[in-house]
Amino acid sequence: MAAPAAAGTVDAAPARRPRRLPARAADALVVAGYLALAVLLTVGQWGRPGRLFHQAGDQILFEWMLARAARAVTGLENPLYSSALNAPDGVNLMANTSVLGLGVPLTPVTLLFGSQAAFLVAVVGCLAGTATAWHVLLRRRLVDSRVAAAVGGLFCGFAPGMVAQAGAHLHMAAQFLVPAILALVFHPDPRRAVRHGALLGLLVAYQVFLGEEVLVFLVLAAGTFALAYAAADRSAARRLAPALLVRLGVGVAVSLPLLAYPLWFQFFGPGHYRGMPFHAYGYQLDAASFTASARQTVFGDDHLPGLLAPNPTEENSFFGPGLLVLAVVIVIWLWRRPSVRALAVCGVLFALLSLGAQVRLDGTATGIPGPYRLVAELPLLDLAVPARFPLVCIPVLGILLALSLDRLRAAAGAEPRAGGVPVRLLWGGAVAAALLPLFPTPIRTVPAWPVPAFVAEGGWRAYVPPGRTLVPVPPVTGAGISPAMLWSARTGLAFPTPGGYFIGPRAADDPAARWGAPDRPTAVLLRRAAETGEVPAVTDADRRRAVEDLRHWRAAVVVQGGLHHGDPVRRTVEALLGPGREVAGAYVWDVRPLVG
Repeated sequence: MAAPAAAGTVDAAPARRPRRLPARAADALVVAGYLALAVLLTVGQWGRPGRLFHQAGDQILFEWMLARAARAVTGLENPLYSSALNAPDGVNLMANTSVLGLGVPLTPVTLLFGSQAAFLVAVVGCLAGTATAWHVLLRRRLVDSRVAAAVGGLFCGFAPGMVAQAGAHLHMAAQFLVPAILALVFHPDPRRAVRHGALLGLLVAYQVFLGEEVLVFLVLAAGTFALAYAAADRSAARRLAPALLVRLGVGVAVSLPLLAYPLWFQFFGPGHYRGMPFHAYGYQLDAASFTASARQTVFGDDHLPGLLAPNPTEENSFFGPGLLVLAVVIVIWLWRRPSVRALAVCGVLFALLSLGAQVRLDGTATGIPGPYRLVAELPLLDLAVPARFPLVCIPVLGILLALSLDRLRAAAGAEPRAGGVPVRLLWGGAVAAALLPLFPTPIRTVPAWPVPAFVAEGGWRAYVPPGRTLVPVPPVTGAGISPAMLWSARTGLAFPTPGGYFIGPRAADDPAARWGAPDRPTAVLLRRAAETGEVPAVTDADRRRAVEDLRHWRAAVVVQGGLHHGDPVRRTVEALLGPGREVAGAYVWDVRPLVG
């Protein structure tokens, strides 16, 4: 028989602990949150074909690349080259940002819903996928706290630099393989080095078809981290080095056969080029940008970032003062960890490289030489844009945040207090205060001229026989927005066209890089009319050159859709070719009688 209850006590059921979500359900909620945020950032374009993200020319380029990948899959065509653009010469797609690693798997989306939908799905996938991949790596390797991993993944996937790149540069935003590659390179288990090396080689090969520039940054960052870690903990480095070298060797042995032909095609195939059509060192960041707010954040504006970054897509360093202060505190706090010291070295080095050959502060040249000048002439680095080096700082900061949050959670049992307030609560508030100003806002959109019904509905087919082209007005745009590429992308590359927005050689015998196709007299004349809104004086010599250019382009029909200076351009074309006809929202000139 049980003893009677002590005086003054009451029998009570034991306290019930609150139920926790199963691990998979909690992770699924985190991923769902990443996806929801990515969709929210792209909301300005879903179902709105007349809108493009603010760097419209870049979106048009990637829409075309996604449409081209789908065409290559369904038509079993060479995915590394296309004659549908820049007719009659074509374009070396491997030497441009063809993002085949996105375009091929997105083929069903492109075919069913069009290039714009495929582009938006790619943007969502890059942002949410990168955040998810970092969350998984943090959770499995570096931290025990799900909250810490979720916050770290959130920052790695949605930092200002990632959002700025995602709206324009899919090849820079597609970083979801980076954590997996790093996990294999620095795998702690030496027993399966060959297997891990083989997987590493496959992932590296795939990353080439997502974005080679990201891979270059990854190699540089991983090498910097490894050297800094070895200096911080020599005994651990000696213990881990043999397996690391095996993994790297096997990775190279697996990836090289897969990449040999694509890389040969890129550097020696038709349409290859040398160098870049711009000076990379001109794309540097202002030192003041590291403490400023980017445009695509809750506290951002259009004025200050325009002074501190080369353009809206390169706002990669806008971390704000709060986060940088926290990062310094974390590094001091966790300094005894070799990995933290190595992360600090990596972050500081790449931040300094982004300042270019000469440091600028608040828009003014300081005369102080930047460390970038020491590496600017090295192979590969001479092609890298300095403003993109802070993309390496994003995961560095994300990992530091996760480690700090996890460290406090681990010490929760004997938690110190400051003025009666738990330190964990104070630190959580500090992290929230630092990250809140960086929270992204929907990517800005701009209006775009619609694809003329004459093109979209196939009216052009009555004019363009096989082997001939549809020439848009203006026909060649250099680095400007190309109407031909948008029309081509939105119609599934239904017709070949001259010109376009890409990088190619200056001429057949001059491989120096240039934007777009080499100018021809008619293209220059029409582009000048489109830019100035003035009708130039047209001579008989101009008309003869126009016929020669149309023959070079193998033109069958010339089409003018919506343009800012549409009337002056139309009058210029009429002065060259005679009167056109207005057909289904476009002005059309049938030039087959002229070209023969």
